[in-house]
Amino acid sequence: MSNILSIHFGIHDLSAALFDDYRVVAAVQQERLVRQKKAGGPPQECIDEVLAIGGLARSDVDQVVLSRAEFPRPLYKAGQLRRLLDSVQGRSESSRDLSTVMVKTGAKVASEVIDFSALRDFYDLPGGAPIAFANHHYAHALPALFYTDWDNALLYTADGAGDNVNYSHRIFKDGGLTTLFGDDRWLHQPYRIDSLARAYANVTEGLGFKPLHHEGKITGLAAYGEATLKKQLQSHFFFDDDGLINSDFANGTVMREWIMELCGQASREDASASIQEFVEDMIVTSVGRLMESHGVRNLGLAGGLFANVKLNQRLVENGGVDEVFVMPPMGDEGLVIGGVLEYLLARDGLEAWLGKRHRLDGVSWGRGFGPETGPRMLAHGNGIYKLNGAAVNTAADLLAQGKVVAIMSGRMEFGPRALGCRSIMVSPARREANDSLNQRLDRSEFMPFAPVIAEEDASDVFDVTDANAYACRFMTITCGVKAEWAERIPAVVHVDNTARPQIIRRNDNPLYYDILAAFKAATGLPAMVNTSFIVHEEPIVNSPEDAARILGEDRIDYIVTDDGVYGSD
Repeated sequence: MSNILSIHFGIHDLSAALFDDYRVVAAVQQERLVRQKKAGGPPQECIDEVLAIGGLARSDVDQVVLSRAEFPRPLYKAGQLRRLLDSVQGRSESSRDLSTVMVKTGAKVASEVIDFSALRDFYDLPGGAPIAFANHHYAHALPALFYTDWDNALLYTADGAGDNVNYSHRIFKDGGLTTLFGDDRWLHQPYRIDSLARAYANVTEGLGFKPLHHEGKITGLAAYGEATLKKQLQSHFFFDDDGLINSDFANGTVMREWIMELCGQASREDASASIQEFVEDMIVTSVGRLMESHGVRNLGLAGGLFANVKLNQRLVENGGVDEVFVMPPMGDEGLVIGGVLEYLLARDGLEAWLGKRHRLDGVSWGRGFGPETGPRMLAHGNGIYKLNGAAVNTAADLLAQGKVVAIMSGRMEFGPRALGCRSIMVSPARREANDSLNQRLDRSEFMPFAPVIAEEDASDVFDVTDANAYACRFMTITCGVKAEWAERIPAVVHVDNTARPQIIRRNDNPLYYDILAAFKAATGLPAMVNTSFIVHEEPIVNSPEDAARILGEDRIDYIVTDDGVYGSD
């Protein structure tokens, strides 16, 4: 047994995880605890939370794993390095990016620039626990292999930047794992201006949204536009012989300013469609070349760019993919999972590591409140009361009547998707339900909702295949809707006749599954809306008190827990 504490202290997606060797004990994002979307600052709350969930004290930690992200300036060694830090761009005057400092100084390992004594004091870490640092894109890539049973795969990561690269390409074949691009060999090479994720963020900013935060709005808007700017975008990007993406921009500032100006030449819908189709085309070409040239049939994806569910659909539909798996916490919060897997791979060797692989059953790694949930909501006030009747049938009846019912059951999910532990459910029978719910939750009117459906019904309603079914379990991909169902469940069908389904099995979440089954029995509809239990610009609900506040504000009509259904006067 080895207690491994993993921490990501970046400019966004702060998180911590606790492992018992290869088993995830807990994983929590800082934003859920402090109730601030994309929260910054020291990650002490999420460190305390994962240790509390695991019943451990800091002195019980055997190993610490950190990502090479932002660290407070005082954690760097004094002397000449401190003076160098003044020239290194960081998140603020108080922090600097570790990999950037390593590039500037020529350091090969973090210990050359980080003061480990100050680091231990900052995180309140036990003096005896060794510290390891993970490579950004390796930590993204490894979970996309570990949580499968494949014998061959391309592992492809893409994001805004990490450890001096924006991508990584790895081939798993014949029992070996080979890096083609993106490991520490590239840490001290010239930085490439090639990030499609950054280009997507530039369009997000150019259309008046918040970059690295509202990219999903661009994906939603893209379905309403025409790709009128795609040729201009294509004129600046190209491939090398190995399928690696590059551009002719001199630096990131030049690219940002050009894209910002370009956004002014089209409507927000057309600009969104342009960046969406352009990115799809580029990534599909890059992935296709790599898979064909290396003779692999499975595709593992991670990194923030693959939060783009339409892109993931294109990758499957392009052909040549037997199965795709997108690591559910695909953004930088997922580094705390991959960082531990990287450490374990180095500790145990590839053969032993491969022997521990398994398919992922779920990502409910946060805190659960069990029988305390209802009493704590009642104690919160806001006129909350408990309805008579059993939880499952009462909730299903209310949903059939068109009511908005949130569910709070089990442990909180980790990553960007609510998967039935902190979800809002609505009947999909009326398209108008989208407008009403978006208004109540202060969400953008063009953002679509997703359906949840039982595994046994999924392929009857949606274009679910062996290639995308695993990804559909975690809502990381869109697919087509069967014509005979599109008009019966319009609230979950996008304007391009696709949906982003969550496929569930009863073992995943019995309460959630049973409500869906009872709703189907009452209405004949095998799917319900599943959207995150969240108000716009807030993190997903964590505690019973968070849930009670939203219920009391009339954002939803009811909350169902394992012990019953709750309403508010």
